[in-house]
Amino acid sequence: MVKLQHHDMIVFLIALGTILIIARLFAELFKQFKLPSVLGEIIAGVILGPSVLGFLWPESFEYLFPFIAHPEHTSTIPVQYAMDSMINISVIMLLFIAGLEVQLPLVIEQGKVALSTTFFSMLIPIGVGYLGVQFLPDLFMVSTADVGFVGFFIGVVLSITALPVIARILIDMKLFKTRIGMTIIASAMLIDLLGWLIFSVLLSVIEDADSGVNLTYTLVSIVLFGGFMLTIGSRLIDKSLPWVQTKFSWPGGVLALAFGLCFLGAAFTESIGIHSILGAFIVGIAFGDSANLRERTREIIHQFITNVFAPIFFVSIGLYVDFVENFNLPLILVLLILAYSSKILGAHIGARLGGLKKNDALAVGVSMNTHGVLEIILGSLAMAVGLINEEVFVAIVVLVVVSIITSAPMIKKVINRK
Repeated sequence: MVKLQHHDMIVFLIALGTILIIARLFAELFKQFKLPSVLGEIIAGVILGPSVLGFLWPESFEYLFPFIAHPEHTSTIPVQYAMDSMINISVIMLLFIAGLEVQLPLVIEQGKVALSTTFFSMLIPIGVGYLGVQFLPDLFMVSTADVGFVGFFIGVVLSITALPVIARILIDMKLFKTRIGMTIIASAMLIDLLGWLIFSVLLSVIEDADSGVNLTYTLVSIVLFGGFMLTIGSRLIDKSLPWVQTKFSWPGGVLALAFGLCFLGAAFTESIGIHSILGAFIVGIAFGDSANLRERTREIIHQFITNVFAPIFFVSIGLYVDFVENFNLPLILVLLILAYSSKILGAHIGARLGGLKKNDALAVGVSMNTHGVLEIILGSLAMAVGLINEEVFVAIVVLVVVSIITSAPMIKKVINRK
């Protein structure tokens, strides 16, 4: 039985405390430059990890994070397990609040233009990503047997739009409630839902041989679970919230219900052979769809997760990956070209076919080319199962950072021209 001993507990708590404090400092620093705090948290991890601290002061790195510096030592295994558990819980909670942001009525309200934009802004990037890996397997360092899986995965990464990032940009530019803004937000929500479903099925196919879980059973189960949670489950949550918010202590009662359902949903999808994150995401959609969920409660859930659990995950990206050693410039440039060209083109075509004018459709295309947190989570999960290596993962992180930095200026330029 693996158990944290006295020394293990000290190491774990020092690591956890250091991660939270340094992450907060860098998050606040990046906010001063009007950049998302998540970028600061990732940079904090790079500085604390083997890329900077481990290279310049290896003794300090080994003292703070011995379970990362020497993962082969049996003495560090208990702390590794504890930290891995914290990271997994953080990812599950991140996907829960991502689900909270998906408003299905808004997607339905936008109708034809949202569906058209979603379809083409997923179809073209997935196709381009797949073909890119097919033609350049050596650059993506993929074997012949896995080229199809990796190509499809890269396509999914290119197709996803960062909903929180683009929402903030549109609010700042006073475009959120315009037709363009609603089209972008509705499409991004639908892409999040479809992207995670596709990726979760892809993971289950890859792991099917080892897990012994039947793929047909998995697909039927997730469709039934999703259908139940987004209809009956959503109504039950909506009806129960007023009672919970008045009879139980606030906000403790709602937090317990929200996180309890989040973990139960995650456990269910994990049990049927699909990653736990999809269960948390679906429960988040059902929970966030309730009209009886107080805005203040929603904000507390957001603040709790984004300021306590999210930094643990984002700092861990830099802690466990050497960004200097795995920085592959040709791969990064190719991925940037594939991402920008396919996403802008796909969303533009979809918006035009949905009925938007040329300049409006171009604004939608540029806006949809904003990548973020979900792509990083996708990459880390794919790397964990061996689908991609660390160089491809670093390229994905760089793509996310570059797209976030360039999105607002590109949108402003297109809007001003319009």
